[in-house]
Amino acid sequence: MAQSDFTHAAELEVTIAGVPFPHLLYHFAMVYSRWEHVGVVMGGESFTALAENLQHALWSLGGVPQNHRTDSLSAAFRNLTRDECEDITKRYEAFVGHYGMDASRNNRGEAHENGAVESQNRHLKKAIAQALILRGSRDFASVVEYRRFIDMLVARRNRQRTQAVEVEQLYLKPLPPRRTTDYTEVIVPVTRMGGFRVKSIFYSAPSQLIGQRLRIHLYDDHLDAFLGGTLVTTHPRGRGRNDGHRVHVINYHHVIHALKRKPQALWSSIYRDSLFPRTEYAQAWEVLQHSLPRRDACRRMVTLLFIAHDQACEAELAHLLADDLGSGLIPDPKTLAAQITPKQTALPKDIAVSHPSLDSFDTLLEACA
Repeated sequence: MAQSDFTHAAELEVTIAGVPFPHLLYHFAMVYSRWEHVGVVMGGESFTALAENLQHALWSLGGVPQNHRTDSLSAAFRNLTRDECEDITKRYEAFVGHYGMDASRNNRGEAHENGAVESQNRHLKKAIAQALILRGSRDFASVVEYRRFIDMLVARRNRQRTQAVEVEQLYLKPLPPRRTTDYTEVIVPVTRMGGFRVKSIFYSAPSQLIGQRLRIHLYDDHLDAFLGGTLVTTHPRGRGRNDGHRVHVINYHHVIHALKRKPQALWSSIYRDSLFPRTEYAQAWEVLQHSLPRRDACRRMVTLLFIAHDQACEAELAHLLADDLGSGLIPDPKTLAAQITPKQTALPKDIAVSHPSLDSFDTLLEACA
């Protein structure tokens, strides 16, 4: 038997680049061996978060338990219509059916029925808290770095359970030939604004897709957009704010050509603050708008973004911007462009082409005959 649960991680006081990081931990545990898998969940409890992380756990384990138990999943069904609840129930049944597991749930309010994972929640968070103390900081540069930290900690804990896992694996079912759907799919149109909305969040799209309908695969931390069977764009998943402000997730590559034609549009753009790919670009904008007239500030900022796009040097340009800002200089696109390492675009002069002997074709045809 395996058990799954979501647990709040606010008590860990983790921050990402200095910003508080509210999140949940998905916790999967085998009842006998206590082998566990932990996933960082950026949204709330949902079918997507459960299916995505449960699937990762099964493939990391290397087998399928006979039974998978969860709590009542009431949080995952909150604020959903009756039809939506029935749809998620059918999708979960199809998910466990794909793996050949029996699904069971706690009675509401009876947490002890999921006791194996509930008790491990406390030990897990205590271990994470102690590891954070030893690390000397609760701040991480990115979510990826934090997830790596969690994965390494869980791997060390699982090494202590090797013998019990070997016993339990004798009774696991084999994994199916392939994974199954662990995302939510929606169909959305690309509007004349050059983007689409998913769960009230606006995402940018390449301008050539305006008027098309995209198939969105919505995961817990990102979404993939498909036109037919072709992946056309990927975005980190946006989250709504409690203050009522609209959230925009913008890829500057999608809008840079329009901005280059009308750089003054940057000043009053509703998604300007979501446009900058790194903090160095946002800091450069703060300096430009306070140091230069509006027209010059917009032109310089758009030119910087275009250089990053056109020369594929986003990270390198960010380091140069950080150096200028640290020295108290106003970023100048021409000066910075001259410092960027040129990309190797020249083709080789001499290309040796060996022509096969025509006799070899006769040999080939005779062999085929």
